[in-house]
Amino acid sequence: MLPAFFSYYESPIKLVETTDGGVAAWRLSKDTGGWTPASKLIDTLLFVGGDEIEELTREEFVQQTERERAHYLTGEGPIFALYETVRAITDALAQERRYPTPTEIALIAGVRRRTFVMFEEELQRAGDPGADPSLGRQP
Repeated sequence: MLPAFFSYYESPIKLVETTDGGVAAWRLSKDTGGWTPASKLIDTLLFVGGDEIEELTREEFVQQTERERAHYLTGEGPIFALYETVRAITDALAQERRYPTPTEIALIAGVRRRTFVMFEEELQRAGDPGADPSLGRQP
């Protein structure tokens, strides 16, 4: 069952097992791109539900997390250069008023998986307890 992934009011949340066998929840911070504790939402996500909650696959979680990070964060370095690459593709699609090709879809998804791992590795080095780069790697 764990890890489990959700979108709560369009915000990515992951539920993970703790070292003592419990459950912890982590919500994406739109300010830092890191993870903030969200354990008060566990019961709502698992038992209450509602229209504001959507269960996600691991891949959907990774993609949504990276869409959010690319949208809300700015900075320098390789991660932000890759965000710009995706933005250039999506801007071109909007300007050309067309849907992405299968190749473009795969490229965007692959870049987002890569930036997820890179961002999570940076968070882990900085001591973010919710960081987990393994979630972005293909099983």
